[in-house]
Amino acid sequence: MIKAVGRPTQWPQWQRWICSTCRRLRVPHDHRQQRRSFAASRPSSKFLPLDEPIIPASHAPTFRREDAALRSIFDQPDFWKDFSKLSGSMNVGLFRNAYLKKPQGFLTFAEVSLKKARVIVDRVLAASSLDEYRAIVRDLDRLSDILCRVLDMADFVRMTHPNHETQRMASAAWEMVYQYMNELNTMTGLHDQLATAMADPDVTSGWSEEEKAVAEVLHLDFMKSAVNLPKKYRDRFVELSSEISAVGSAFVQEAQPEQPTLVIPSSEMHGMDPLHARALTRYGKVHLYTMSGEAVLALRTVHEPDTRKVIYYASRTASRRSVQLLEHLMRLRSELATLSGFESYGHLALRDRMMARSPEAVDKFLRALTESNQPRARQEMAELLLEKQKDFPHSTRLDPWDKDYYQDLLRRPLGQARDRHGDNLSPYFSLGVVMQGLSRLFSALYGIRLVPQKPLRGETWDRDVRRLDVWSDTDGHVAVLYCDLFYRPDKSPNPAHYTVRCSREIFQDEIAEAWEQSKQDPDVEPFATPEHAATDGMNFSRCPNGSIKQLPTIALVCDFPRPSADQPALLSFFQMETLFHEMGHAIHSVLARTSFQTVSGTRCATDLAELPSTLMEYFAADATVLGQFARHHETNEPLPYRMVAQKVRQSRRFEALDTENQIILAMLDQALHSPLAAQPDFDSTQIFHELQHTFGTAPPDPSGTRWQGFFGHLSGYGSTYYSYLFDRVLAQRVWDVVFKSGEGDAALLRENGEHLKESLLKWGGARDPWRCLAEVLREEKLADGGEKAMELVGSWGSVKKGE
Repeated sequence: MIKAVGRPTQWPQWQRWICSTCRRLRVPHDHRQQRRSFAASRPSSKFLPLDEPIIPASHAPTFRREDAALRSIFDQPDFWKDFSKLSGSMNVGLFRNAYLKKPQGFLTFAEVSLKKARVIVDRVLAASSLDEYRAIVRDLDRLSDILCRVLDMADFVRMTHPNHETQRMASAAWEMVYQYMNELNTMTGLHDQLATAMADPDVTSGWSEEEKAVAEVLHLDFMKSAVNLPKKYRDRFVELSSEISAVGSAFVQEAQPEQPTLVIPSSEMHGMDPLHARALTRYGKVHLYTMSGEAVLALRTVHEPDTRKVIYYASRTASRRSVQLLEHLMRLRSELATLSGFESYGHLALRDRMMARSPEAVDKFLRALTESNQPRARQEMAELLLEKQKDFPHSTRLDPWDKDYYQDLLRRPLGQARDRHGDNLSPYFSLGVVMQGLSRLFSALYGIRLVPQKPLRGETWDRDVRRLDVWSDTDGHVAVLYCDLFYRPDKSPNPAHYTVRCSREIFQDEIAEAWEQSKQDPDVEPFATPEHAATDGMNFSRCPNGSIKQLPTIALVCDFPRPSADQPALLSFFQMETLFHEMGHAIHSVLARTSFQTVSGTRCATDLAELPSTLMEYFAADATVLGQFARHHETNEPLPYRMVAQKVRQSRRFEALDTENQIILAMLDQALHSPLAAQPDFDSTQIFHELQHTFGTAPPDPSGTRWQGFFGHLSGYGSTYYSYLFDRVLAQRVWDVVFKSGEGDAALLRENGEHLKESLLKWGGARDPWRCLAEVLREEKLADGGEKAMELVGSWGSVKKGE
């Protein structure tokens, strides 16, 4: 769903008209260091020369030109400067949106969109004939699309655009449409009309499978927004939603440790990098911020156990106010759920757009995953204890502040000093080469490729933004991708995928209506064609069947180093993996070109949304895939795969313990959103510690700590944090079953890519996700979903057997 700046993900009162899973997938990525789930691919001798990608022979000449240009626009600043040089063309507007030629255009865009929306609302409320009721789903989807065009665009711009006036106007447009969302939520007639249509067999018999899916999504959103309750309860729902937003924001933004700073004699910091220690030292004392990267480094490297103990206690103890805010947030959500007729907030949150469907099913999954994971976790703990006994021969247990320290020791490559000077793989991963590799991979699997496109005047928000058009061998132009990948001071450092505009079929009567509306408004410049009037001037495509669709418009944002005249931007292995991950979201948005935007692209089940992106991480570590592109930027030597294999082994060294920690956090998320939150003696600290004692093999947090006060994801995920683990398990399974763990070049076989696309990716949210999963994995037992299916997925585990 769309998230307002400073507002956590939850169930806001305006949600249903923003499509409850309208996810630009700006999910927090600060857990990325924990998510290292690689396949143990075997080295392959099949490293193709740089100019020999796997491509259809008929497309070879064009592809080679595009392929070379793709590398050059990212790796050679002079090439990009010449390629993107603007002629005297007129300003086409941001993203080629005709309203956005200047900052004030956001207000015009919002006003015009609201006029269109009100016409549709009036039409839905007045529906009475069979044909009018049959059109309700299409009308409501179009209503959502019109408003989402403004909200998605404005939300992206106000967070990313470097111009403050543009940000301000985008925020004003967002607020204008947001206010209208609140008005829609008072219109119980919209819900009543949809319910009437869904209850009439003569109406529903004329709906496609996709229309029925959209109707279910919209109906459930209405129910979760308490629109069917008497007015005083609806008013309370709105009040609670607003308070939850404010408290959740405060919980995330104001999280503080009980002890913000530690002062430790420098003599007790031996083992920490001297450069870091010296920078923190004043008059023989190290001044360490409790919640800092330096504190994390100290826990991993300082030799003295008592020093690590002091740091551990401080970094695991949130302030009392942080915990109070958390528990207040949980109680508010509990009340909201009760008001809406649900047993708990977890039941409310999981009812819609979630494969799990209930907290009971999530519990089955997490317990099965625990059982699958524990033998390996116990083995890893035994290895850590053996390492500690080298220092303390009589020790019989590991203390909580020992785990990171001894993990770090064992993760270091045997016989080698810690590499403090960067990633020795980065010379093989220039940004242009990686983009080239992604295009080659997508061409091999799906028959689509990334084609550099010269941006027009006013189209992008920064001169370093590259536009790529996504072309299909069979369907032509299928998406537009804007790549804002280089660091600049005013940009968020978090990697993200944004769907600025979703795919949607534009019907002929809508085109005619938009054309007439545009001619009647004197404040709007005339559009060139009726189709452009219906798409705000942005790109559209004519499909082989004659239908017209607005193209998915996607933005990828990262903060990679900038290239120089003599050296391209070189990515670390994990930066390369991050780009593959974000491109996984993008390819999902590209391939799921549904007719209704409510279920297009990544607007699928929330706990399925990370599967395509997590799966891409396996491709990023596969020998044959890397052999398609990874070359040294100076010598053109192919990447020695043994270097990648070593990196993978090192990152997976204690994966079972990492998984165990994530399981406990997911259980905490479930417990805090359960009926426990409504009890008078609700105590989040006690709940967290009991979960660690019951389900953990690692040493639990000691009494007196209260780490849960730092767990900001409790606000954003709200009973769905398990989905991270769920998708990790599914990605592992898809990699093993569909792509044969990369054996025999299976990661590049078109038949495997087509199977994944036809079974799962192309459907977005238009098909039951369990049915998609059953087909892609050829596992019929999954088709009906439910608790047994969740338990089965958990039993597969997320750590490869025998490793």
